[in-house]
Amino acid sequence: MKKHLGLAFLLYFVAIAGSTAAESLQPVPTLSAQDFEKAQFIYFDRCSGCHGALRKGATGPNITPEKTRKKTLAKLDKILFDGTEGGMPGWGRDGFMTREETQLMAKFVQIEAPEPPEWGMKEMMASWKVHVAVKDRPTKPPKGKNWENYFGVVLRDAGKISIIDGDTKEILNTIDSGFATHILRTSASGRYMFAIGRDGKATMMDMWAQPPNLVAEVRTGIDARSIDTSKFKGFEDKYAVVGDYWPPHYVIMEGDTLKPIKIVGTRGYTYDTNEYHPEPRVASIVASHHAPEWVLNLKETGVVLLVDYSKLEDGTVTETKINAERFLHDGGWDSTKRYFLVAANARDTISVIDTVERKLVKNIVTGTKPHPGRGANWVDPKYGRVWATVHLGEGLVSIISTDPKKKWAWTVVREWELDGNSLFIKTHPKSRWVYCDNTINQKKSNVLTIFDIKNPEAAPKEIEFDKKVVHMEFNKAGNEVWVSLWDNDGEVVILDDKTHKVKKRIKGLFTPTGKFNVYNTTNDVY
Repeated sequence: MKKHLGLAFLLYFVAIAGSTAAESLQPVPTLSAQDFEKAQFIYFDRCSGCHGALRKGATGPNITPEKTRKKTLAKLDKILFDGTEGGMPGWGRDGFMTREETQLMAKFVQIEAPEPPEWGMKEMMASWKVHVAVKDRPTKPPKGKNWENYFGVVLRDAGKISIIDGDTKEILNTIDSGFATHILRTSASGRYMFAIGRDGKATMMDMWAQPPNLVAEVRTGIDARSIDTSKFKGFEDKYAVVGDYWPPHYVIMEGDTLKPIKIVGTRGYTYDTNEYHPEPRVASIVASHHAPEWVLNLKETGVVLLVDYSKLEDGTVTETKINAERFLHDGGWDSTKRYFLVAANARDTISVIDTVERKLVKNIVTGTKPHPGRGANWVDPKYGRVWATVHLGEGLVSIISTDPKKKWAWTVVREWELDGNSLFIKTHPKSRWVYCDNTINQKKSNVLTIFDIKNPEAAPKEIEFDKKVVHMEFNKAGNEVWVSLWDNDGEVVILDDKTHKVKKRIKGLFTPTGKFNVYNTTNDVY
């Protein structure tokens, strides 16, 4: 049964932020310059995504000193080391931090947050590099290569991307990318693959080159999570866009060189309380299939932007602002690619945006802290077209009807229980299976859970591995599922979609996480 949402949130908030105002504040710790610099880096790498650069909270709670100093250093260290029921990893328990590092971070979060520097056009242009000029690139796809079945595999802690041939399973090249690459996206043609690192560095790779290679890069900010390209007819491969966490802005670039063209800030007011917020981060971006627009999701203010790039040659972008829900994170299209479903995970909500009518359809309450990635689409035997999300805060799959003609449209029509908190869900139009990881579950992070679309009431199947499972991706044909085993000595395990037997193991990969098939990413197949 689904956990009581109010209790789960209360446990999570109390564990991090302290309990009562009557508690006396702990003294402000002191750190050496060396320890402060180390703590800043750890915070950026492990904490800022959920808590924000200024620590004001989003997916995770507010952890500014007025909150954290209500706890002793010992209590904060225990939380950092062991994690919380609300979904925060046990950084020490899971081996990502030493005891000395969790103790250091306990002190760091009791000190005022240093404000990161701004990052403007001058800094961007200084970082911009074209490694292969457009005129020197191939003019047609590689002969004899099924390049649309290539995979980009993120080697998170190495700051690299491995390009793997999905037919031969050969690693074609391993390319330097930004720090802790978050996602990969492709151009409208599929030819170019784009990566965005948590350090704000965007890299562009050419799938037509033999082997695929790095052709351009630029650093758009200090911290970022999202990137996409122009895909509407007449604008294919023309522009790329990065959404930054810090500074809070988005940057539009040339689609073939990554040369920055325009910077647009996102600082503004929360949609519900009209309070000014200094850090509305761009959490995710998708390219509209119905207009020359990008859909940008502003985390802290709860606003979805439809950004029209059709007049960019005149230096103009037009924004349509849609009030959704606060603390927007990631999301994906329904199967018709008209409706965009995005998680407002700190408010346990999925917001549905109609990109044709350009309006909010509904805010749907789900489980605790939904985290869909891009979600998963399939046809339910009873409810028809559905889209689903997993959750950071509990072991649950929420399945939402996406057919607006049905009486149960835009409601949760089914719930599947998982053994633990999850990061990603995936299926394919040719598959009868839905795959879920349990990555942030303390006891079953090595388990892949598989549900049967044709028999949705049946108990799921589980496959155990010897390492932490994260993220699944199908090949172009939809008959293989690629699963990452996240470890310093990691691997990608390739399963037969029908039998779930292992077909191939690609070993020796350093911290493999996300995997992105060229065809599926280009065509929003998930």
